[in-house]
Amino acid sequence: MEQVSATRSELLARRARIGLAAQGRDLLKERRSALVQEFHRLGASALESMDDLDRDAADASRQLGIAVAAAGSEPVDSAAFGAQGEIEVNVRTRSVAGVPIVEIDRGTVARTRTGRGFSLTATSTRIDSVAERFETVLERLLDVAALELSVRRLAAEISRTTRRMNALEHVVLPRLESERAHIALVLEERAMEDRVRLRRIRARDQRKEGPP
Repeated sequence: MEQVSATRSELLARRARIGLAAQGRDLLKERRSALVQEFHRLGASALESMDDLDRDAADASRQLGIAVAAAGSEPVDSAAFGAQGEIEVNVRTRSVAGVPIVEIDRGTVARTRTGRGFSLTATSTRIDSVAERFETVLERLLDVAALELSVRRLAAEISRTTRRMNALEHVVLPRLESERAHIALVLEERAMEDRVRLRRIRARDQRKEGPP
């Protein structure tokens, strides 16, 4: 233990710091609990969405392979070029225990046959099917991107909060408690020495005065 000044003011200061440290630890525990709850909720949704994305992506790739095998790559490439476009995406955040959670508001990705931009007479129903499946994949991808980013942010903040909480719980508070106990012990020993010294002084004075 580093040198600690054993005074009444230092004892009061240690007690105040212990109270603040304990309060900080409790607040961090509450914050971590809220973060973990949101992490589990979004994590479960992210896992489910990723499973759906993997399934839809595999199905889209399979349909693309069938379309290329049936009609060749040129019609598929031409349809892909004609189907290019933009999707309106608005990103907003909400706060969970101080952590910004990303939410994406997207426009409709799925389009009608006549709204995809390529010639219906120059393409087949297989290409329409491929386009439809990849539109679904894109919708899944946008949803997963927001979930994954939020889950990563939550995981990082849970880790930081846990480290700070453990530091207070296992390092700061034990050190302050040890210092408080040391100061209290020294003050108690001093008080006892003062009482013994006072009794000795009184006894010596009584001996000097002698009997009346």
